Amino acid sequence: MPDPYPLIQPLLRALPPEAAHRLTLAALAAGLAGRPPEPDPPILAQRLWSRDFPNPIGIAAGFDKDARVPDALLRLGFGFAEIGTVTPRPQPGNPKPRVFRLEADAALINRLGFNSGGLDPVIARLAARPRQGVVGVNLGKNRDSADPIADYAEGVRRTAVLADYLVVNVSSPNTPGLRDLQARDTLETLLRTLLSARAESGASPPLLVKIAPDLSPEERADIAAVALATGIDGIIVSNTTVARPPGLRSPRAGEAGGLSGRPLFAPSTALLADIYRLTSGKLPLIGVGGVTSAADAYAKIRAGASLVQLYTALVFAGPTLLHDIKRSLAELLRRDGFASVAEAVGADHAKLAAVSIGPGVAS
Repeated sequence: MPDPYPLIQPLLRALPPEAAHRLTLAALAAGLAGRPPEPDPPILAQRLWSRDFPNPIGIAAGFDKDARVPDALLRLGFGFAEIGTVTPRPQPGNPKPRVFRLEADAALINRLGFNSGGLDPVIARLAARPRQGVVGVNLGKNRDSADPIADYAEGVRRTAVLADYLVVNVSSPNTPGLRDLQARDTLETLLRTLLSARAESGASPPLLVKIAPDLSPEERADIAAVALATGIDGIIVSNTTVARPPGLRSPRAGEAGGLSGRPLFAPSTALLADIYRLTSGKLPLIGVGGVTSAADAYAKIRAGASLVQLYTALVFAGPTLLHDIKRSLAELLRRDGFASVAEAVGADHAKLAAVSIGPGVAS
């Protein structure tokens, strides 16, 4: 099926962002997305957490909050799909308007606030789908919850048997107090509780935590230490930012909420490299934030990401971007002599280590 996006792009861009998003989901659910124009290059495949990823490029949480189209996204050519953020009980999120396009900056600002249909419909949809491809579930808490840890534990217990991996979202800037869960002692209590909840479920999907880009050096070190001490399976770096980098040109740049897209690439990639260093490369990382090209995805991988996610760039470039990234990423890996994505993970750190050791010095 030909790619319909060029035909509907003018309509999508003319609509308010949330209306355009609903239309996109409806098109995917109706099977109008088409299929990849070519098979994934074998060099992009890897096995991680005992799961097979045909390529390292996934769709980030936020696109398919209620698990309406994960298989359509996989058919489109994503190596994996992450649904959510899903909260235990349904909630509407923040008042509209709450999503803003920053056209001149290839960015979005959102203050959605975990709008979610709740666990029940998500679980029903996941249970009804064939277990093909890798689908992760991103979990959050209800805004009015008196016990956030209990909310996350419920999410883990109920979705563990249906998810290929689970993500603890403690980093959205749009739910009051949520980012406080990243504090060292609180985070350690939360993660240990969730590991116990996973064990109670009888399933063992990898458990990851998604962190904010707006962390101090001390907070970064604390999160890395907690991740290693608890034995969780990975970290997603990073969520949207409350910072507003200098140079933003769009008139809506001052809107409250989390900024995503091109301006987030540099700070999120720097954080990714820092977390890789702080964890000594012992934990798989998923790099997300500002990916708009194969070069961006490759930079995330070389900085320490085993997998890469994108979302905002698709708003501006459409699904053909995914195919362009995969094709060019394979070329970049071959150019630099890598036989696989796994060989390239953290390559920049090895390069820096070699430079710091210097020629003729035994390592």
